[in-house]
Amino acid sequence: MNCIGKKAIVALLMALPIGMNVMAQENNKKQLTLEELIPGGDHYLYAENLYGLQWWGDKCIRPNIDTLYVVDPKTNRESALFTRAELNRVLAKENAGKLSHLQSVRFLWADKPQVLLTLPGKYVVYDFKTNELVSTRTTLPKAANTDYCAESGNIAYTIGNNLYVNDQAVTHEPEGVVCGQSVHRNEFGISKGTFWSPKGDLLAFYRMDERMVAQYPLVDITTRIAEVNNVRYPMAGMTSHQVKVGIYNPATGKSLYLDAGDPTDRYFTNISWAPDEKSLYLIELNRDQNHAKLCQYDARSGKLLKILLEETNPKYVEPQHPIVFLPWDATKFVYQSRRDGYNHLFLFDTKTDKQTQLTKGPWLVSELLGFNARRKEIVFTAINGMRSGHFTVNVATGKMNQPFSSCVESVHSGALSASGSYLIDRYSTKAQPRVIDLVDTKTFRRFNLLTATDPYAGYVMPSIETGIIKAADGTTDLHYRLLKPANFDPAKKYPVIVYVYGGPHAQMVTGGWQNGTRGWDIYMANKGYIMFTLDNRGSSNRGFEFESVTFRHLGVEEGKDQVKGVEFLKSLPYVDANRIGVHGWSFGGHETTALMLRYPDIYKVGVAGGPVIDWAYYEVMYGERYMDTPQSNPEGYKECNLKNLAGRLKGHLLLIHDDHDDTCVPQHTLSFIKACIDARTYPDLFIYPCHKHNVAGRDRVHLHEKITRYFEQNL
Repeated sequence: MNCIGKKAIVALLMALPIGMNVMAQENNKKQLTLEELIPGGDHYLYAENLYGLQWWGDKCIRPNIDTLYVVDPKTNRESALFTRAELNRVLAKENAGKLSHLQSVRFLWADKPQVLLTLPGKYVVYDFKTNELVSTRTTLPKAANTDYCAESGNIAYTIGNNLYVNDQAVTHEPEGVVCGQSVHRNEFGISKGTFWSPKGDLLAFYRMDERMVAQYPLVDITTRIAEVNNVRYPMAGMTSHQVKVGIYNPATGKSLYLDAGDPTDRYFTNISWAPDEKSLYLIELNRDQNHAKLCQYDARSGKLLKILLEETNPKYVEPQHPIVFLPWDATKFVYQSRRDGYNHLFLFDTKTDKQTQLTKGPWLVSELLGFNARRKEIVFTAINGMRSGHFTVNVATGKMNQPFSSCVESVHSGALSASGSYLIDRYSTKAQPRVIDLVDTKTFRRFNLLTATDPYAGYVMPSIETGIIKAADGTTDLHYRLLKPANFDPAKKYPVIVYVYGGPHAQMVTGGWQNGTRGWDIYMANKGYIMFTLDNRGSSNRGFEFESVTFRHLGVEEGKDQVKGVEFLKSLPYVDANRIGVHGWSFGGHETTALMLRYPDIYKVGVAGGPVIDWAYYEVMYGERYMDTPQSNPEGYKECNLKNLAGRLKGHLLLIHDDHDDTCVPQHTLSFIKACIDARTYPDLFIYPCHKHNVAGRDRVHLHEKITRYFEQNL
């Protein structure tokens, strides 16, 4: 080829549209599969992480499989502390077992060169300075819910329904009574059933009597003749379980129960100890969940000493956090409340009963991380919608280190060092899947430990947009997320799938990685769908008024807001208004079904997973908080009972349910199918055997393939 020919080719290439070059680059990229996008898939892609990252005093511990490193946040220098080989040699010498990695090692003592090792049936303390085992605590076979106390070396655990401490049985309960486990169906921030005192001399624990609760039959199909597995399931308006709080003394082997009166129709939540171990504090809540009391009990007699605080609300009060005493002043504690509409920190003086609000503003405290005793500061995480960050507030002055308005769109979580001088900040942004920094809590100077690479680099990816529309009330701002295919053509008409949750304690559109986009959303966008999600009123992290607008009629206001989302979609020239689908799980399953029935001319196809159909079939704590009881709110329960709307179904609706769902029992879906038969409408049904409230593990890929095929066939 001569020089003239080469110049002509270069000129021709330069004249080609830039889009053709972009298309060529896109064609060289790989398509993501469900196996890569869905947890449980054979080739699941996820952002790199640092596992087992924690504090040893004010030194950051970074373990990997074979070596445990310590990072000094003052100098940012890293050095090896000990190796797995060294540790395993000591374990082998004592016939104590073997560790396969160091990422489960726990640094529980800020001032000691010791770590806790969790091995089968035992807890071992290893001193890495002397290179020897300091102590070993064993548990009896079948131990569960283990709770090791670093201060005393005692260990609490359960076997069956009974509580044990070390090798001694604390309780001997009949069938239907459970001790030492989480109660009230894990509502009110409850996640465990045992609570060691500060010095480890006493153990508070829950005792739950479920014998009066109706049993719900779940069927196990893995046996040749199916067997009935009964679970205690208190439905809204029905008899609920009764809970007591006990205190066990390992030194005497004796227990006492708090003298709290009749436990019927009461909730005992948010247990915490006084620093001197003389008092136990908890928040008692009435069954209507509109009156909370912070109570102080004598730990020796079990007698009620004082009601320190009371909070009422005509809708509901939802205590989620135990009180926390100031480490430099045992007469004052911090408690959290939404009394001004947003969850904030308050200071209570036990000598004067004086209350002081420490944080305030149209944002909420999401987590109290701890204290800096030297500077008399509280360190916490705050959030409002798509913005999040870490802050300090001075207890004496109420001064924050920065205004919340300085936050950017992101999602943060943190872990505080022993003195409160440093913070492990884990966060993500739309563009960054995971960043882990060490942060000085005075200067907020940062040292980066990890900036994860994009796990989807080199793959075809949709575009992700966010924005704001008005709610059905005409004034409230709602955040949305919209995905477009990578080869988006504005001249084409695209079908839309709306992914919805919409209920309390959940936020779908975030400031984090890809704005909270799920793997299946990416998969469907790559298949040529517009994927849309809207956080309607009733969802989380926007304050009490935003959340509680749905009170006594769950699913109704949410649906009105979702329709506003569809109106926005229809205003886009590239949206095919005749091909709009909707999908959601649990509360999102309820909302999916409700949208298909209340707006049958808008939504053509729906897939509802684990849906609540009739709130009268849902459990007491959650259901009655947001709906009251069927007896006190019959109109609301009737309005929100989707069986009453079964005759309005026009489009294609697939209901998916797990046969062992003990959260939203299968009766919801089956009763709706019966209502549709009676009404001569024709939904579809798919059952996942052997799963609970969602499909986990390898079968989760099958679930999303099933959902995909339904939309492909019908939308």
